[in-house]
Amino acid sequence: MKPLAIFGGTFDPIHIGHLSVAWEAAELLDAEVRLMPASVPPHRLPPTASAEQRVNMLRAALSGQTRLTLDTRELDRSGPSYTIDTLHEFRREFGDRPLVLLLGADAFAGLRSWYRWRDLFEVTHIGVLNRPGVEACIPVELERAVAPRRTEDLNIIRAQPAGRVVELMATPLEVSATRIRELLAAGRDPRYLLPAGLFDDSALLAPYRESFGH
Repeated sequence: MKPLAIFGGTFDPIHIGHLSVAWEAAELLDAEVRLMPASVPPHRLPPTASAEQRVNMLRAALSGQTRLTLDTRELDRSGPSYTIDTLHEFRREFGDRPLVLLLGADAFAGLRSWYRWRDLFEVTHIGVLNRPGVEACIPVELERAVAPRRTEDLNIIRAQPAGRVVELMATPLEVSATRIRELLAAGRDPRYLLPAGLFDDSALLAPYRESFGH
């Protein structure tokens, strides 16, 4: 069965680094990938752009293709965006369809700080987006928990609904949303760091210019 992969983040703003790794994951897993903007991320400061503005940017960025889609369920409910709650919602909706939570290597290394992190394996696989030649430092407790779950066989990911950890090698793109916000605040035009659709409507990038008085 074709997996459903979930790629969350603030997407403040969505940039080509996000889109590149999501697209590669879709190809590697032969999966539908949903980009899911967080409402109130528990581990970081609130986004500069509003939920509505980030959704509009994502819609513009994802236009013209069908493999990457937008999922706004975390924006549609109140309170902090705890991943385990969202994944249980996906599981209720999609039954035994394989789910894959896509995480960057750094985020995966910090998984122990997540709310009910051990319960994640009951409802999803985890796809760790690694850059070739770069290894994240995995805490001993986390490695002990995931070692028996690791697999390199993508057929297992497609055959089982949850419970495994797979490494996905993604092309490294050193693009930072923080740097993009700084460039926009300085009145510059980060055209080749953002998807082309974001430049079709000047209002899409207005929150970053306005927040710094530009």
